[in-house]
Amino acid sequence: MSIRQLAVVSGKGGTGKTSIVAVFAALAERKVLADCDVDAPDLHLILKPEVLRREEFRGAKVAVVDGEKCTACGRCEEFCRFDAIEKGEVDEILCEGCGVCVVVCPEKAITLQEKVSGYVFLSRTKYGFLSHAVLNAAEENSGKLVTVVRQNALSVAEREACRLILIDGPPGIGCPVISTLSGVDAALIVTEPTVSGLHDLERVLRLARHFNVRPFVCINRYDLNAEMAVEMERFCEAEGVEVVGRVPYDVAVMRALAMGKPVVECSPRSPAAIEMKRVWECLEATLRV
Repeated sequence: MSIRQLAVVSGKGGTGKTSIVAVFAALAERKVLADCDVDAPDLHLILKPEVLRREEFRGAKVAVVDGEKCTACGRCEEFCRFDAIEKGEVDEILCEGCGVCVVVCPEKAITLQEKVSGYVFLSRTKYGFLSHAVLNAAEENSGKLVTVVRQNALSVAEREACRLILIDGPPGIGCPVISTLSGVDAALIVTEPTVSGLHDLERVLRLARHFNVRPFVCINRYDLNAEMAVEMERFCEAEGVEVVGRVPYDVAVMRALAMGKPVVECSPRSPAAIEMKRVWECLEATLRV
């Protein structure tokens, strides 16, 4: 059985991406959920998962000084361009794990050791299994952590005979987004009707096409700036991209977030809930093809 993968992404945070993913989670069948926004995950705030498994993520290395071998010659401090070593003490936040200190130390007193950079979780929600993670503050390698989250989601989908992996992607166009989009079947780009929103849409669209991912667009809160929304639609038409959703501003979404539930559960007849449901039905039909 072929497992389809849909990533919901955005050019910036705050576009309503996670609210839409939560609605899809409530509507989709035979799916596994993945929150790939590992730098600032928040899908769990709505889905309220029960953690089944927690594992350490070791995505980086840090310099460690052996005090018994160190002669305090200062060469490591001299050559460290990140100012991460002072008097034989390593600042783990500043250390980039580049290894220069290891090379220049005449006493071989410094080694690089893996450190815990975050945590990976497999959880159960009322809507299905959720693969998610969190990166510790000031850590890097979020792209690598996203890959782990996606691999875990795929393993569960194969084990549970699920036909869909629904991904809540990170914002922007950096490494985490690249790791999210690589290999998925389709991407829903959630944007908002502003000048910066159009600019962000253009960037994410280019990235999706670079990875041969079929893009769709959803304009959230489109009625707050109808003129800009029309300009976005014209841009999408010129680019040959289908606008599958025009979600209106709706206080029911805010109430649902406050309650920690998808809006289709709290206010199923609200304008936003009706449109988000229609968007899902459109995407579901496309993913079946």
